[in-house]
Amino acid sequence: MTQRAPKVTVRRNRTLALVSTLVKGVVAAGLGLGSLTVLVMVVWISSPYPDSGPGGALRAAAGIWLLAHGAGLVRPDTLSGVPAPVGMVPLLLALGPVWLAHRAARDAAEPQEELSEGHEGARDGAAGPSPAGAFCAVTAGYLLVVAGAAAYARGGPLYADPDTLAFPVAMLVAGAAAAGVWTAAGRPFGPAPSWSPLAVQEAVARTLFRRRAEAAFRSAAAGLTMLLGGGALLVAVALGRNAGAAQDAFLGLAGDWSGRVAVLLLAAALVPNAALWGAAYGLGPGFSLGTGATATPLGLDGTPALPRFPLLAAVPDQGAGTLPNWAALAVPVAAALAVAWFVVRRAAPADAPPARAWSPRETVLVTLLAALGCGAGTALLTAVAGGPIGTGALSTFGPVWWLTGPAALVWTAVIGVPAALLMRLWRLRTPGWAWRRDVPEADEVPVAEADVEEEDEGEEAEGGGAGRPRRWWAPWRGRRVTAGEDGAAGPGSPASPAASSVPSPAAASGFEPYDFLPTDPWHEKDGPWHGKETREARWASLKQGSGGLMADFPADRTADRAGQADPADRADPVPDRRAADPDGPGATP
Repeated sequence: MTQRAPKVTVRRNRTLALVSTLVKGVVAAGLGLGSLTVLVMVVWISSPYPDSGPGGALRAAAGIWLLAHGAGLVRPDTLSGVPAPVGMVPLLLALGPVWLAHRAARDAAEPQEELSEGHEGARDGAAGPSPAGAFCAVTAGYLLVVAGAAAYARGGPLYADPDTLAFPVAMLVAGAAAAGVWTAAGRPFGPAPSWSPLAVQEAVARTLFRRRAEAAFRSAAAGLTMLLGGGALLVAVALGRNAGAAQDAFLGLAGDWSGRVAVLLLAAALVPNAALWGAAYGLGPGFSLGTGATATPLGLDGTPALPRFPLLAAVPDQGAGTLPNWAALAVPVAAALAVAWFVVRRAAPADAPPARAWSPRETVLVTLLAALGCGAGTALLTAVAGGPIGTGALSTFGPVWWLTGPAALVWTAVIGVPAALLMRLWRLRTPGWAWRRDVPEADEVPVAEADVEEEDEGEEAEGGGAGRPRRWWAPWRGRRVTAGEDGAAGPGSPASPAASSVPSPAAASGFEPYDFLPTDPWHEKDGPWHGKETREARWASLKQGSGGLMADFPADRTADRAGQADPADRADPVPDRRAADPDGPGATP
């Protein structure tokens, strides 16, 4: 009798796991190449007068796919006979390969439980490839397809420059795969590599440092997003003003519908590039329109070498800039204010006491780090948003990254730092205004490590505005109540506890609620509810909750308080209806 050996699975065999991860990288690259090839073949089939056969179309598709990774292409078929470079990357086209490589690495690095093939039928949690193994296998599999596509595109109408395959193509794939592995691990921030300096390792190990770094990263992303949005708005306004020129360029490039669809798809792929051009224009350095022309808000100098393309109709006219051109400077101002706002949301949260706010020095440092990140991101994106599209005058086309990046850094730092400090002072102003009125002034030692998490502005309580935290756009919220609700007061009635700015005794430290109600009727004067000890405890709790505004308990007037009350008050079950003692305090609190 022979015993059947257990089946070797990918989760139990590290070699098979690495091979499977390698195949995932190949499949990710194949999906991107295949989808783009299908699109190119559809356009080629629908063209009434194709320039080449199916082999040329397939090689062109491989070249365009490599261009989406940042590879520089070479166009050998030119009128002058000199091969012309094509270095402008359509950024919308680059999103597909980056996302596919990221997803492949994330799926390969995620731990998954598989059903074992044993007799027990239990789940086998054996580890698959390590994060480093998943990263290397996915990157290697993807680059195998890149090398094959580059070899196949040789001899076609667009082939890749071999010098650009290592950088930036390999770097882009490796970065996307590393981001996927990091996402599968839960996006941890640290620990620092063992070869890094000891001071860096100690800083990264601190929770406070990680939270400040996260706030700086989010603020930089917000500023970069605002720059892109403002640049896209500038391009849209300029195209609207020159709609006739854009339409003439679109109709003049192709006479049949298949050609016009191809031009429309190319223009859509270049929309993010146009947004970055608009952001560079608003930042000040502008963009180059050939070797002898530069467009800035101050004007267009030189003679531009403009190809006929619909998006280029948004280029400003020659001459000095006017007031509409200068209005583009509002884009970096908005980006700097966005950076400051996102920093202050963490530096001084609206629902936290001032003791937990960051110091001015910390606020300035985080804002400067966010400005540095915004400048670095702007330089990186503008480096691929432009590039040569020919020889001679068209060898320089688009924004200059080493000017645009520092300009973004200067704008966000010069405007963002003062704006962040002013917003911080506004949020930490004296209580009694807007939403900070309902924040208790905690008598506690400021602890820098006790960082307050980012507030959820979309979360609101159900059942009216009573008891909700106030916001800067609705300072009345938290005081407004609706008549007829539980604990609410209508017009003319006493304010409810939820609408009061004085914190309740339950919010005070050390307050313990009653475990049970007294057995005697609460309205009887001789009952425990009106005893001296109970009254003193209630008075002390109210005094502590009022922040020291109430006086001490009048002990000399409580001894004979039960005998001074009117006998008719004993029959009234409602304590608020009793006549107040002229020599003592009013109703029992």
